[in-house]
Amino acid sequence: MIPTFKYHPDPIKTGAFERGEPCRCQCCEMLTDVRYSFPFYVAADVDCLCPECISNGKAAQKFNGEFQDPENAGKVSDPAKLDELIHRTPGYGSWQDPYWIAHCDDYCAFIGYVGWSDIEDMGIAEEIEETYDIGINMFDLDFIKENLQNNGSVQGYLFKCLHCGKHLLYVDCD
Repeated sequence: MIPTFKYHPDPIKTGAFERGEPCRCQCCEMLTDVRYSFPFYVAADVDCLCPECISNGKAAQKFNGEFQDPENAGKVSDPAKLDELIHRTPGYGSWQDPYWIAHCDDYCAFIGYVGWSDIEDMGIAEEIEETYDIGINMFDLDFIKENLQNNGSVQGYLFKCLHCGKHLLYVDCD
């Protein structure tokens, strides 16, 4: 069973963890068939981490690493929230450096990868239009509506605020 991650509620669905051949977690040395598959900013060569060692912070501590670049995250007033995000939350894969959105003075939950048609199918297009922040995205909304495709050259990353429930979008391209 995978631990609960406040800011990444479904890391199997998003691909942050993959199931496969058992490997020995380089942190706790236990065998695991679920391994972390996204960025871990660390000097050492680490290719097998179990979900538990990420969740309890031991992997970040042992290897002096981060799962999210703190410079690529929104600003919040509580340093403990940033600590949880960068040391105990699995990251996500992106074309460029991933950006983690903050809203209501907390980090949002990463929901998954989307194109504009996915946003429309979810019935949240109007909400995304209202919350869209060109300051972090650098693309105007008309360009996004026209070009955003899941697994395309212009990729969307959907977040949801843990407090007000609003959906927010980060976008990058190859």
